Amino acid sequence: MEHTWFLACFWMGLALVASFLAVKFRISAALIEIIIGIFGQYLAFIFFGKTGLNPKEGWISFLAGLGAIMLTFMAGSELEPSSFRKQWKESTLIGLITFFVPFLCCALFAHFFFHWDWKASLLAGIALSATSVAVMYTVLLEFGLNKTSYGKGLLVACFINDLSSVLMLGFLFAPFGWKTAILTISILICSIGLAKLTPYFLKKYGNKPSELETKYLLFFLFGLGGIAVWAGSEAVLPAYLVGMVLAKSVGQNHDLVKRLRTITLGILTPFYFIRAGSFVDLSSLMKSLIPFFFFFAIQQLAKFSGTFPLLVKRKGVQQAAYTTLLMSTGLTFNVICCLYGLSHGIITQSQYSVLIPVIISTAIFPTLIANRFFLPKQLLPKST
Repeated sequence: MEHTWFLACFWMGLALVASFLAVKFRISAALIEIIIGIFGQYLAFIFFGKTGLNPKEGWISFLAGLGAIMLTFMAGSELEPSSFRKQWKESTLIGLITFFVPFLCCALFAHFFFHWDWKASLLAGIALSATSVAVMYTVLLEFGLNKTSYGKGLLVACFINDLSSVLMLGFLFAPFGWKTAILTISILICSIGLAKLTPYFLKKYGNKPSELETKYLLFFLFGLGGIAVWAGSEAVLPAYLVGMVLAKSVGQNHDLVKRLRTITLGILTPFYFIRAGSFVDLSSLMKSLIPFFFFFAIQQLAKFSGTFPLLVKRKGVQQAAYTTLLMSTGLTFNVICCLYGLSHGIITQSQYSVLIPVIISTAIFPTLIANRFFLPKQLLPKST
């Protein structure tokens, strides 16, 4: 048991270093945690032997998954219905373009240039097209943009993009069946019920020392997440939808949101982002630099060509570039998609080893460039 405690201490030590560096250099903590995870894995070999950070350990996988769910839920709770109605046309267009353009480009490139079979190529297209709500929301949150109309529009676009990814994966590789029907019905019933019950529950039982509202939310998120995984989907999808449904009741309860952020950002997300970085094998990456470079370049160019020209005339170069770069990030569903393909024999281990570093890179470089050169400071809240 002492090994578990020392390993947890090591993980939190990496998270602490990442936080210090993020504050010092004013870079997204999520970005630093991913980078720390890449190199922390090699440092962990010294202390823990061949297992290193042991990112596949059950309790680590669970905490990382819970971090993704909570981040996604909180992102959904930022999507106020009024903001959604005002920006749904533009955000939907951005979300669809940032999925379908890179999906087609990457899939065709994998098939005709690297001679992957069609199934592997199509799965690669999906894996490289989804936008990471976890990365985007963390960046928006750190700069306070999540409270702005611009940030809310980005989250809507991200939701449309991710929903397209989930539906495409299901349509191509996991045909909709009775399990999918049960998941859909469960989400609908739960969403309708929570929309009516939650305001009353928070009013009567909120702000109690026993934190009833937190347990209440986790109960439903765990349940829907379990049904989603059982149905062949991902646990973050119902979390996003439930967050949107509860935007008025939870999103506007500032004390509750603050406590949820403390749990999520302070404990859970370091496991998620560091774990993501730890899967990068630098030795394997060095052996596959050519496919890595081409896939990364095609994905970024496809996102850019589809989104930037659409926005530059209305938003200006800075805002158009920032939007495009954030919509180019990938992590959450992208990795899940690759794991699904590997476990079902759609892609090989070597193909998986090429795609994962590309996905991790899309979480690092677009975010770094966006915040360093194109951050729309005129949109930042005055207190930021």
